[in-house]
Amino acid sequence: MKPAVQHWEVSSRDYKKAKDFYGKVFGWEFKIFEEMSYAMTSAQEENSIGGGIGPVQEGQEPNVTFYITVDDPQAYLDKIEQAGGKTIMPPQAVPDVGTLAMFSDLDGNVIGLYASEKK
Repeated sequence: MKPAVQHWEVSSRDYKKAKDFYGKVFGWEFKIFEEMSYAMTSAQEENSIGGGIGPVQEGQEPNVTFYITVDDPQAYLDKIEQAGGKTIMPPQAVPDVGTLAMFSDLDGNVIGLYASEKK
């Protein structure tokens, strides 16, 4: 599998207002996951990807993150660290979804890694 961008995420101080904003501007429809304070939209066109809007994490500023699909997040974190990046979040299993991890690049940009639960 060749790594590819799979998902985007907007972190906001008020995810519901952000969801309404993007919905109005781009016509996107969202599924709300109240228990996670998260809204997801599916790919809108054949060559697009879906994404989500959620609350900004404590101590962070609003930001945009994208997730890259890989077969083994830990192996990629090892490569990232060897190349000068940093692990921000080690691989964590998300039931019925897969495994997520986060890293920062040489400029401090935070990017996610994703491995599907389905093989």
